[in-house]
Amino acid sequence: MTMALQNHPPSISDAGAISLCALLFTISSFWWINARQGRLESWEPQSFAAITDCTVTRLRLPLVLHNTGAKPIVVQDLRVSFPDEPASHLPLLWMSSPSRLRPGLDEEPKLPAGFAVSGREAQQLFMEFEAPFGGLVLAPRDYKVQIQVRVGHRKGWRPLLTFTLRAANITNRDRYNVYSNAPVELTKEDRQKADAALQALLDEQGNLSAPGGKKWRDTSDDD
Repeated sequence: MTMALQNHPPSISDAGAISLCALLFTISSFWWINARQGRLESWEPQSFAAITDCTVTRLRLPLVLHNTGAKPIVVQDLRVSFPDEPASHLPLLWMSSPSRLRPGLDEEPKLPAGFAVSGREAQQLFMEFEAPFGGLVLAPRDYKVQIQVRVGHRKGWRPLLTFTLRAANITNRDRYNVYSNAPVELTKEDRQKADAALQALLDEQGNLSAPGGKKWRDTSDDD
């Protein structure tokens, strides 16, 4: 009898196994619903506002940020980079959080500030990005654009969204206006106008940088 018990030790009963599985399911469900750290996701904007010339390049994008997890995600900072462009083109920095897509003189400036995206929720936001100084003039063509984000629970910059910015749709380069980001086949006349506007900006930029050219005066220290 003793030898039989040694060769065949008692196993966990079926009821015990079911109880253990139920406990594991309860713990995992609680973690998934209440404690899981998700990620931020976003989608290609269907429109944008832009102004781009030899002195400034500014983009305003309507973005939807979705938190896939249960815990809130704190967004500390955002920026726009152009991965396929020369390294000399610095990222466009997050400069403001306007209340709408279309720029206007009646807007109240709202400086960038960190915010939280609650678990399993989405937020629609308008983000304005600007180059720290002149030098990036958007040509009438498609650009690969990447929005990068810094979040509270991770270190460093991380890619949030990569999409195509259709800068060929920018028709008034010296005015801050709204444009569609949908792929549109421009007519030959529209393309010639865009090329002519870009060439005029490049010529103006060359004149400003040439010796004896017109120089801009900083009036920030004037009385």
